[in-house]
Amino acid sequence: MKTWLKFITDRVSTKKGMWTTLGIWLLATMLLGGLAPSAKEYEVTSIDTLPEDAQSVIAQSKVDQYFESQDGIPAILVFQSERKEVDIGDLGAFFEQAQEVEGVKQMVPLPALPPQAAASFLSEDKSTLIVPLVFDPSMETKQLRTALEQLDDIADRTTDLELYVTGPAGIAVDSLNLFSRADIVLLLSTVGIILVLLVVIYRSPLLALIPLLAAVFVYEAVNQTLGLMGKAGLIMSNQSLSIMTILLFAAVTDYSLFVFSRFREELKKYENKYDAMKHAMRSVGSPVFFSGGTVLAAMLILFFAEYGDYRNFAPIFGTTMAIVMIASVTLVPALFLLFGRKSFWPSVPKVGDEAVPNSSIWSKAGRFVAKRPVATAVAIGALLVVSASNLINIRYEYDLMKSFPSDMPSRVGYEILAEKFESGTLATTTALLEAKQPLSDEQQKKLAELLAEQPLVSNVRVNGSANDQTVVQFSITYQENPYSTETMNALEALINDADRLLAASGIDGTLYFAGETANRIDDRAVNNRDILLIALLETLLILALLIYLTRSFKLPLYMMGTILISFLAALGLGAFLTDVLFGIDAMSTRVPVYSFVFLVALGIDYNIILVSRFLEEGNAHPLKKAVEIAVSTTGGVISSAGLILAATFAVLMTQPVQVLFVFGFIVAVGILLDTFLIRGLLLPSLIVLFEKEKRPAKMHG
Repeated sequence: MKTWLKFITDRVSTKKGMWTTLGIWLLATMLLGGLAPSAKEYEVTSIDTLPEDAQSVIAQSKVDQYFESQDGIPAILVFQSERKEVDIGDLGAFFEQAQEVEGVKQMVPLPALPPQAAASFLSEDKSTLIVPLVFDPSMETKQLRTALEQLDDIADRTTDLELYVTGPAGIAVDSLNLFSRADIVLLLSTVGIILVLLVVIYRSPLLALIPLLAAVFVYEAVNQTLGLMGKAGLIMSNQSLSIMTILLFAAVTDYSLFVFSRFREELKKYENKYDAMKHAMRSVGSPVFFSGGTVLAAMLILFFAEYGDYRNFAPIFGTTMAIVMIASVTLVPALFLLFGRKSFWPSVPKVGDEAVPNSSIWSKAGRFVAKRPVATAVAIGALLVVSASNLINIRYEYDLMKSFPSDMPSRVGYEILAEKFESGTLATTTALLEAKQPLSDEQQKKLAELLAEQPLVSNVRVNGSANDQTVVQFSITYQENPYSTETMNALEALINDADRLLAASGIDGTLYFAGETANRIDDRAVNNRDILLIALLETLLILALLIYLTRSFKLPLYMMGTILISFLAALGLGAFLTDVLFGIDAMSTRVPVYSFVFLVALGIDYNIILVSRFLEEGNAHPLKKAVEIAVSTTGGVISSAGLILAATFAVLMTQPVQVLFVFGFIVAVGILLDTFLIRGLLLPSLIVLFEKEKRPAKMHG
């Protein structure tokens, strides 16, 4: 252990240091709670995900530049009748009053349009009417909610039709409503599951409460610190804060259990609780702090991502882990010292008690691995490979609406549109032509015809022109769902072929493509780039940290290699199970990145705890015996910590968006694989096989 860390933990492990530490944490949380705002005050439902140089972002800026009237927050009002045909003439009162709602910038005046033009907004069976409108771009989501409530009230008073609001405005408001309720469920579920599992596993009420008490202190410190960062300008998405809560409680509980386990072991050697904690922290302090450091490093890697959601994680999760790391070597040992041996009641450890019974499951597992390392490695390796093989069957979903609950109003309205109108009308693509010379009608017509001939294009129309006919806007409607892979591939081929189409039309200029489908194409490209970059950087960084910790090159390769294989197996197995158990046959492209960051960062923690104990025991025992002791002494606490960590992430399955549901499930599966198969069996077997009888070097610190 480094001198400075030993200095800190030795001071905390005294009576004076214990009270000083608790006093500092209490004072800090009280000051933050009284003076700093909550992070929730700066929560947003969405953030800009694509970089400014993305093709679709540039295209949209061009559209906004030349056609400013379109700037704003779009929404689609979906009126539906189950009993009769919708008569636009009956909606005169609604349109008159809706125009007066604060924030409504532009609304298609259907009653004033010629009958033929107005009919295009009706479904074929006349049961559904759509009304596009645009809200002022400066409106906050809470202001949008007020406006939509007013529109719904007007509809109730002036029509007998059902009104659903979809589009960006409707989705933003529904997301706000969903997460306002979900946050409470998430917090209570997290605390509840940790409390129940701790009580069931350890049968000690105090032992269950101490980690949660530590987590409450840390949560208050993190929440208010992030609030200060939000006040300074940091944007925080509600999904980021939801995952932050899970990460915080999971990490604090994990590290508390590692400290508690070694503290209990040392209480069987030392009568004085302060001496026991001092020796416990000298052994476990460095691995625990270092484990937190690997998670922190993994989170900071996200600063290198281009995707906005990933970058948003970095400061939020980095701040969280920094405070958790400090708490793990100060607050946690101080709380255990406060209660002393009573922490373990009714199973109070006594001096002279056996450290780990030879009959325990993990003692038997340690002996088995030491005797049959080849069979163990082959069996576990085969299971992981089979699980990972399902990666080839993974499908990705680009329609974000399918991530929301099926009864969410904006999704209901969206699905009505998909059923009653041509799929492509859900989100048309805007093609903006910026020419160097004024365009003739013939040139515009020719280009429109060529665009209409492209694969999957349903129709093309000219939406307007600007700058003396040098800028023309086309609207492209596709035959298929605009979020489908087929439509995305078709538009991507069109984008790549744009120069040829312009040349064939006799036009010297540039075509830009904006809209939802174009956004998804860029989203896919940026996400693929980020997956590779984050995976490479995180792997190299953690590998370097492990080399520093172990003073070995081989051990880090086992540790990192097994975690990477475990991630692939978890992703493949998780995708298979979500399909079989929950009927989710496609996942968001964000899930693999989210899962990689957390599974690798958190999974390596258990390997660090195991290997640190192996290196410690290797100074006094032969290799196989050191492996046996390491597995048996760490097995109980790691397995219980893994169960709790998996259950904690599984709490994300209570959240109202599918991306969090699938992410939570896959991480839970991956943690269980890490806990029982990787750390308990595969890694120890590899150490026995490849370290031979060479005595490992002492752990750095």
